Amino acid sequence: MTMMVDIRKLSFINEMAKVGTNGVADNMSKLTGEDAHMEVTKTNFIDVEDIESQLDGGKRVGVRVRLLDPPHGHILILFPEASAKKITAIMLRDVVDDMGDVSGKMARSAVEEMGNMMASGFIDGWADVLGRAIDIAAPQLVYAPTEDIVTRTASLGGDDLALFFDSDLSVPSYQIEAEIYAFPDLEEFVEMVNGIEVQPA
Repeated sequence: MTMMVDIRKLSFINEMAKVGTNGVADNMSKLTGEDAHMEVTKTNFIDVEDIESQLDGGKRVGVRVRLLDPPHGHILILFPEASAKKITAIMLRDVVDDMGDVSGKMARSAVEEMGNMMASGFIDGWADVLGRAIDIAAPQLVYAPTEDIVTRTASLGGDDLALFFDSDLSVPSYQIEAEIYAFPDLEEFVEMVNGIEVQPA
């Protein structure tokens, strides 16, 4: 598979990562009432087989969201287990008085809702840059070692390469951490990026 990105458009790939993560941070700030910060740590094309070497170990809880419109593919929102517990408390703070009464089903639902909110913020950012609507499917809850989740998601596209957006979210007041990985359909993504008009300087 050979796909070439117009060299003049490379900045748009970084811009999409930045705009997407800003959307996530904005949604998290609204929910917590605290300033959330999200930083893009890696943006590169990578062999699916090599992705595991780019990841930190440990189990993650989160959601996998499928894009129903171009550039298709999947978005992953993952939380370390300690952060997932804090997210559950935030999401349910107006519903229950004692977190000890929270069922596993309620906790999973809270993580799904938070993940879906973050994924929506990310995709809305992409939609703005691309000038088009992008609908998403209902989030699928995932819980496994990071490398298992990420490599499984990357392989769903059937491509040998993946566009690897690696982003870290932090909400200092709550000590919440999150990671976002985006795996768009490469052929569609490259075509869309190359189709963006570059404004003359």
